[in-house]
Parts: sequence; structure tokens; C-alpha cells
Amino acid sequence: MRTLIIDNYDSFTYNLFQYLAEINGTEPIVVRNDAPGWRVTDLDQFDNVIISPGPGRPSRASDFGFSRDAVLGAPIPLLGVCLGHQGLCELSGGSVGTAAELFHGRESDILHNGEDLFAGLPSPLRVVRYHSLTVTGASDDLEITAWTSDGVIMGVRHRHRPAWGVQFHPESVRTEQGMDLLRNFVRLSREWREHNPAHARNPRRSAPAPTTQRAGEKAHTLRVLVAQQVTSAPTELVFQSLYGSSPHSFWLDSSRRGNELCRFSFLGDSSGPLARLAYADVWQGTVTVYSQRHTEVHHIGFFDWLDNDLRYLRAEVPELPFDFALGWVGYVGYELKAECGGMLAHRSEHPDVAMIFADRALAVDHLTGTTYILALADPGNEASAQEWLRSTRTQLDALAGAARPQARGSLDFGQLGLRHDRARYLELIASCQAAIKAGESYEVCLTNMVTGAGTVDPWHAYQFLRTESPAPFGAWLRFAELTVLSTSPERFIRVFADRVVESRPIKGTRPRGLSPEQDRALAEDLAISEKDRAENLMIVDLVRNDLGSCALPGSVHVPKIFDVESYAHVHQLVSTVRARLRADVSAVGCVRAAFPGGSMTGAPKIRTMGIIDGLEGGARGIYSGALGYFSLTGAADLSIIIRTLVITPGKVSFGVGGAIIAMSDSVAEFEETMIKASAITSLLGTTFGEIQHSR
Repeated sequence: MRTLIIDNYDSFTYNLFQYLAEINGTEPIVVRNDAPGWRVTDLDQFDNVIISPGPGRPSRASDFGFSRDAVLGAPIPLLGVCLGHQGLCELSGGSVGTAAELFHGRESDILHNGEDLFAGLPSPLRVVRYHSLTVTGASDDLEITAWTSDGVIMGVRHRHRPAWGVQFHPESVRTEQGMDLLRNFVRLSREWREHNPAHARNPRRSAPAPTTQRAGEKAHTLRVLVAQQVTSAPTELVFQSLYGSSPHSFWLDSSRRGNELCRFSFLGDSSGPLARLAYADVWQGTVTVYSQRHTEVHHIGFFDWLDNDLRYLRAEVPELPFDFALGWVGYVGYELKAECGGMLAHRSEHPDVAMIFADRALAVDHLTGTTYILALADPGNEASAQEWLRSTRTQLDALAGAARPQARGSLDFGQLGLRHDRARYLELIASCQAAIKAGESYEVCLTNMVTGAGTVDPWHAYQFLRTESPAPFGAWLRFAELTVLSTSPERFIRVFADRVVESRPIKGTRPRGLSPEQDRALAEDLAISEKDRAENLMIVDLVRNDLGSCALPGSVHVPKIFDVESYAHVHQLVSTVRARLRADVSAVGCVRAAFPGGSMTGAPKIRTMGIIDGLEGGARGIYSGALGYFSLTGAADLSIIIRTLVITPGKVSFGVGGAIIAMSDSVAEFEETMIKASAITSLLGTTFGEIQHSR
């Protein structure tokens, strides 16, 4: 069965792709609704076609593109989902208007006639709905096949053509028997084909271009040397002693003990003989790389450059209990969205990417107390690396039994100001909700930026933050005069060495209670909140889509959904999405497919990023990006950059924000940003209330 999916720039299209690939036994072809050179006659190459969901209205050419031509002229069975359903109805003489009640990421019971798409499915059927618009009138050419108890049309069948539509999303992870509905569509397509002339059996598809190594160069094979040392020295003392004076250093710090995510921390700097520094400027389209020998400027996108660089390097790695076997460590800022479908809108004051190629590093196993000392060397020229391993073991021995450094409390700091004060932020929330009502977005992740002038000692600031707000993805990054201090609880993407990929999106927040009883009640309220579950589900479905675009068919799954995790200041609603990468997709390719993290954009991602560009009025910079490593083993592990302080001489900044949906209360949303910022404002010796009215 050959299926074409026309993508209306949605963030759930590849969930349909994954389901159809599994049902058909072959991958569908996905084309954007404005793909150059497409003609309706190309549909002759396929057995059926699906018109995807998407933002906007079917009557607007820029929103529906050649989906309109497919609806009007498809000579094969057609299924419209959400926007596709609305387009089928409108182009068949029906009408589309604003829904009486907006539904985004919310579960709903529908009734149906039990025929065609709904054969064998229970009625009522539990489905997930994402729509601000709805079909307000069906023409005589359409039979209504599904509806809600209050009369909203949920499904139609064309009386004269093999065409069907559903307003809800069968591809959502929370839709009951959504794959069975799609199986019914495939069955209906087969039955139609049996009574109609056969179509061409060889759809044209361009094979993916092979990713090449750096032009004119063969792969460079290196060896990772490892020594082990049991040490009782606190990790912060190890870092301060070995790397505290380094101008460029990193500490991927699992400071929240007792959590499966927090077994290993990684420490290092740029002092090794093979170390490099890489900085990207997305506006210039350059990557500048510094090594001990020379400086290179590459006129190429960062993700392309990084993918080529890692493919050029080969490493012989001994068996280790972790996946980081040296490689690139640093951050990718939010403005790199311009390489991932977003627009160039605002210029960051910091490098869009800053990374260290770590050829030497430490890995601390918090479970066993073992420190692994890693060094990269050319085979046959290992003397320098071996000497460094020996000297580092000696340094660790000298730290045994030393006392843990004491963290300072709040620091004295000047006045802080918001990019958007409280009144303006409430206006921006209203603008988000207006865009959602108009069908332009399902969810907008709106953010604000706090900045201030003054002097903060980065080391003492980080000691305070990791004590006050321990997190599984804490981090220290120093790039000369730029320091990034993160206490992020959220995993963006982890690609394991065996090509399993995991994301753990967070959406939904409550403050910690003042008593055990209040704390428990707040956590229970978060777990059952329809609004918070809707926020979370929208991002879960988006992440499934992003991973589904580069994963093996049938491998995308959600082992955990709507879990409540408790941190020092907040309870969070967390879900887990996993998949297995296709053989032709690298860790860099996977990260690019999912960047920026959906929990920092909303959905549909590309349209919503444009809305954000117009509202926020400035760059997010480092905030909302990703921080972590790309290993020489082909693995990667990056967190979402939230709860993060950025320090430069005389200035600090940090971002705060939250997801805005149709159900959001604007005042509550602003108050949620205060809760999320509490650890950082405590460090800086102020409260959010003192800065919320300042500019």
C-alpha cells in the first residue's frame, strides 16, 4: 500500500507517518503543501492520500497549499485529518467557523455510526482533539459519521467519492484505537482499488543524500585511554581544583542524588593538545573553530558542520558504563532554530553555539564512587596522554578526605528588570490566546527575560544554585567571560550508543507546599488537572512527531505519561518518549529534527515560532536552547536550557516562561513564572515581586 501524506506544516504529521508505515509495511511519502513541482497528477503514483492537520484555515491558500488540489482532484481514496477534514468539508460545499469551545490536547468522547472508518470501534470513542475551528455545516454531498454529544461534527464521508474526514487526531497517543481507525482507512483503500484500475507501482522518491565526511579527508581514528580512581573527594572540590582556573571549562553536573538520571557527572576543559573551541553565528552562517595550531572559519550551518566533524573522527573506545567517551560539550542557543525551519528574527548578544571539543575529561560515578579519567590520543603516540592520566590520578589522591566547599547564600546585586513587565506580559498572553482562537496555534510557549547590572562571582553563584535547587541536568559552562549556570530538570534528547533515543518533556507546574499535606495536595492536583495534562500531551505528541521523522517505523512509544516529579521548589508533570533511530540518522540529525525543544515553542512548531518572534521582541539567546554533549561514540545527551543563569562581566540574565493554551489564566501564568525563577531570584537577593513592574 502506497500512501502519500500532504503535510500542512503540522507538528503531528510524522505520527501519522509512523502509524501508516507500521500498517502498510512500507513508509509513506511525505510532501509539504508547497513543495515545488508537485501536480495533482502525481497522485496516480499512490493508493491513497492523507491530508494532515495544520495551523490556519483551509480557505487560505498559504495554509492549505496544494492540499486543496488533492481534495478537489484526488483519483484515489483520501482521508482528511483536522485541517484536512475541514478542507474536505469546505470544498464539498460545507462551512467552517470558530468552535463554540476550543479543544487542544484535550480528551473527548465522540459517537459514531460504526461504519467505514469506525467499523469495529467502540461508541462512544475516546479521542484527542486539537482545534479552534470546526465544520459548522455539512453539504448534501457529505454524510456525518461521527459527532459529539453537543452536536459538533467529528467525522464525515463523501457520498460520491472515496473520501473521509475526521476532526479529531487518530494519531495522538491518547486517542483510543487510533491505529485501528487508520487500518480501516487502509482496508477501505484496498477495497476501492479492487474495483478500480491499478495505479503505477513505482512512486518516484528521491533517496536521501548520503552524508559525507569532510571533503578530501579520510576518517581520522583516535583511541580513548581510560584510568580509574576511587575517590571520596566531593565533585565540586575536584572541579574547583582541576578546572577552576581554566578559561574554558565544563561540568555536566548531576547534583540531584537518588535519581536514575543522576549517576554520572562529566568535567573537563580545553587545555588538552587535541582540544578545540567552536562558535557559531547563525546570522553569518559561519562556524569558527579554534585549536592550538590555527583558526578555521567554515561557511556552513552548525548542524551540518558538527555532523561532518563527528563523522570524520573515529574513536576506539573501551567498554564504559556511560556513553560520553569525549567529544563536543557546550550549548546550542535558541536562535539556531533558523537552521531547523524557523526564521532569522532576533540576534543574540552571545554566540549562537559555544562548544568545547574535550579530548580529556573526568567522569564521576556517584553510585560507586569511581572517577574515570579519559584521554584521547593518536594510536602509537600515547605517551603524553598516559602521563596526563597518571598525574590526574595523583591530583585526585591528594584531594581524598578534603572538606566539601561551603555554598554562599544570597548575593548582593543591583536592580533587576524584565523585558516585559507584568502588564505587558499579560497583554502578550492575550495575544497568544487570540492566535490560538484564530487557529494559528494549539499552544504558545511564551517567555520573558530578566536582566540586571552588577557583579556576580560565577563559582559561588553555582555552588548556591546546585545546593538550593539540585537538578538531574545541572551544568557549568565557561567560555572566557561568558558563564552559563544551569539547574535544568528537563532532558531534551538523549541518543544512546545503541541508537535508542529518549526525550522527557516537562509541561505542568505547581509550587511545593508549606506542609506535607499541602505539598501532597498540590502534587495530586497537578496529576489530574485537565489543563496541565493538555499542555503536556500537546508536547508529547509533538516530540513523538519529531522523533518519528528519524526513527524506525513502529519504534516510537511513550512508556511514561503524566508522571509527577518533585524538585526543591516545584512539582512538574513529566512524560517520557522513546524511539530507535534509523541507520542513516546520526545523533546530530536527531537533535536537528527535534530542535528547538517543543516544550519551549509549542505547536505546531514552525508557525508558533513565528508567533513567538513577533511577540517577544528580542532574542532568547542561550535560554530555551539545549546543553550537553555529542560523544565520539555517536551518543548525545542534552537538556533544555531552563532555570539557567547567564553571567557576563557586569551583567546577568535568565529567562522564564510557560505554555499558553486556550484554557490558560493569564494571572496564574505570570505567577507560574515567578515560581520557576525562585531559586535564581533567591541567589540574587531579590524577589520576583520586586522586579515584576520594572522595565
